Amino acid sequence: MKIKKLSLALALACAFGVGSAQAATEIQWWHAMTGALADQVNSIADKFNASQSAYKVVPVYKGSYADTMTAAIAAYRSGKAPDIVQIFEVGTATMMAGGKAIKPVYEVMAQAHEKFDPKAYMPAVTSYYSDTQGRMLSMPFNSSTPVLFYNKDMFKKAGLDPNKPPKTWDEVGADAAKLKEAGIACPYTTSWESWVQLENMSAWHNQEFATKQNGFGGLDAKLSFNNEVIVRHIAKLSSWVKSGLFIYAGRGNQGDAKFYGGDCAMSTASSALYGHITRSSKFEFGVSELPYYPEVKGAPQNTIIGGASLWVMGGKKPIEYKGVAKFFTFLSSPEIQAEWHQKTGYVPITKAAYELTRKQGFYETHPGTDVAIQQLLLRNPTKDSKGIRLGYLPQIRNIIDEELEAVWAQKKGPKQALDDAVARGDVELRKFERANKAGAR
Repeated sequence: MKIKKLSLALALACAFGVGSAQAATEIQWWHAMTGALADQVNSIADKFNASQSAYKVVPVYKGSYADTMTAAIAAYRSGKAPDIVQIFEVGTATMMAGGKAIKPVYEVMAQAHEKFDPKAYMPAVTSYYSDTQGRMLSMPFNSSTPVLFYNKDMFKKAGLDPNKPPKTWDEVGADAAKLKEAGIACPYTTSWESWVQLENMSAWHNQEFATKQNGFGGLDAKLSFNNEVIVRHIAKLSSWVKSGLFIYAGRGNQGDAKFYGGDCAMSTASSALYGHITRSSKFEFGVSELPYYPEVKGAPQNTIIGGASLWVMGGKKPIEYKGVAKFFTFLSSPEIQAEWHQKTGYVPITKAAYELTRKQGFYETHPGTDVAIQQLLLRNPTKDSKGIRLGYLPQIRNIIDEELEAVWAQKKGPKQALDDAVARGDVELRKFERANKAGAR
């Protein structure tokens, strides 16, 4: 009788007790990736889940970057926040001011005793997502930087050397003039005008975008991009609009389609556009560094990143944080990062992933895919080139868009427009400061 009871107990334990004890701890990962990028996100999660049995990462698409951040904040307030959420870089200041709503990555990794060395990551990436003490607050994920794409077929038509892209802005202007003479209706365009033409141009020339180390040093930062270098640059672009060398395509990434669709000969855009151009275009293209002004002392310096990072939400159980730490170690491995980089066009977040990709011969078979990395690694970031961390940056970018559009329409002069953008943007910064000062880290 005792043997039968023992057998029954063991059977029940196998069916319920042991199964429950061995059930994987679920890690919710909210993200904003769609299409092929979402496929890669799911692939990473599947590979991690297959590599061990203690944890299960569950990716959940939550809409656009803005939608994802809004959903995560609302979920935290209701006590149902995910473990990990993907936040675009312009939301960094907002997340930092979240207090207990977030748990810094350096704490997560240390408490889980996971090996974690910020120096292993790309300096320009690390600095953006770190506090003033060099401690990483979020885990870098999909990072990009602006580069110059150019249509080699159009260069040939204009009598230009297809293997000699312009390096300086004066050379861009000279090439654009020849392209126009050859009948090219759109010699040059751009996407993300604030990110490329103001934020990155400031870093690329080691110019201050805002006080307080571009916002890294405090919530009381003030905008300062209305300096001589940027005013002169916007004036040059304005003159190109008048002469038909620069065609403004619209806000955000609207310039992308003008390039990969074969309308424009040159475009400054995100390096992550590489994969889409490869899939969608029928012409030969090249990739080159973001143009610069050689007369500006110290230029070029380094570009700064766009994209998003992974934030860990607060209020979770220790076992969940341990799972997050294990996943982040897996995510940062050279093999996973190299594959992510090669399949998406985003830069690898670690130096080891870059070296692995180079050794695999990827850059030889895919020319230009290393340009973004070379720009980020060109020089160690300075206080003016490590990134921009300002509250309400999306709103400030909208203001910049409005003011630059007034310049392109010849309704405002470059200096007046940039002065107005600074004044209007500072109003937004003060709103953010009042709303978040008490909860800032």
